[in-house]
Amino acid sequence: MTPPLVSGRLPLRPELSGTAPYGAPQLDVPVLLNVNENPYPPAPGVVDTITEAVRSAATGLNRYPDRDFLALRSDLAAYLGTESGVSLAPEQVWAANGSNEVMLHLLQAFGGPGRTAVSFAPTYSMYPEYARDTHTRWVVGRRADDFTLDPDHARAVIARERPSVVLLASPNNPTGTALPAATVEAVCEAALGADVDGTGAPAVVVVDEAYGEFRRAGTPSALELLDRYPNLAVSRTMSKAFALAGARVGYLAASRELVDALRVVRLPYHLSAVTQAVARAALAHSTELLAQVDTLRAERDATVAWLRGRHLPDGRPLEVAASDANFVLFGRFDERHALWQGLLDRGVLIRETGPDGWLRVSIGTGKEMTAFKDALVEVAGL
Repeated sequence: MTPPLVSGRLPLRPELSGTAPYGAPQLDVPVLLNVNENPYPPAPGVVDTITEAVRSAATGLNRYPDRDFLALRSDLAAYLGTESGVSLAPEQVWAANGSNEVMLHLLQAFGGPGRTAVSFAPTYSMYPEYARDTHTRWVVGRRADDFTLDPDHARAVIARERPSVVLLASPNNPTGTALPAATVEAVCEAALGADVDGTGAPAVVVVDEAYGEFRRAGTPSALELLDRYPNLAVSRTMSKAFALAGARVGYLAASRELVDALRVVRLPYHLSAVTQAVARAALAHSTELLAQVDTLRAERDATVAWLRGRHLPDGRPLEVAASDANFVLFGRFDERHALWQGLLDRGVLIRETGPDGWLRVSIGTGKEMTAFKDALVEVAGL
């Protein structure tokens, strides 16, 4: 169902008038490959641990939760140390109800009226909404045709706009492309000279690594740069690799000073006792929960190779973006909506997003990817 437009006779903020709520289609079809979920549910043993943790938390629900949740932040720091080899103190980690809320906290703390947030399109479609919701001016530079980011272009945009926040997704959504460490370093260096509000303060650079665990071998994490750049924040989520989309847990790592700024803008007791319990129980099983990541990486690479071997009826090869995520962007189609609808008619839901002519498919199980390929061959005439 199409979301209703926001309108009517209430005193709505003018910039919200006529807009529709964000959201991907939620349809009951056999093959769901549109929102980058992990297709493998938690194993029974993990479910048992989570259930027991929630049961224990439920006995104290008459009390407010730990508002600073240092136990969870300690577990997250330990996980990042194992996953990326970066040593962090619990006070350098922050968490909220999904990485969306983490991003909103960042814009609440460092954006606002008279300030600017910058990113480089195509990228995650929620970024301008975070800016809008915090009255932050929104400016976009451009990525190249292959979806890479030219450091010189990034420097020029930062020098011209003097933003207080720079948002970089790596791997990028919807393209799946990861940023080289040198590009992130160039942006962080440029942001040091942003001179926000004429105070000499640097811009905050946010590297959104929601799909970081899926990156290919040899692709670095921006976490490795935290000790060099106090203006850097690296966000992650438990929704994707951890198969916990329904738990809504996102987090970031940064300097203590930056994290303390987020503590100022968060709502009281924003992370429930139940959410904290679920997240900590899942982190105790991180090795088991991440066991399917290698399987999904292999399926992604096989999907990229398969798509690159297909040709449209007019002889043009499919274009496929290099992906370090759990999804693949491919095109270019003259009538992408018709193709999207044709797949849906055959029980396969993917995402109509990104630049015109492109479509995005999440990586599912082997059986689901076979259904996708069969439907695509039939609809697109590959």
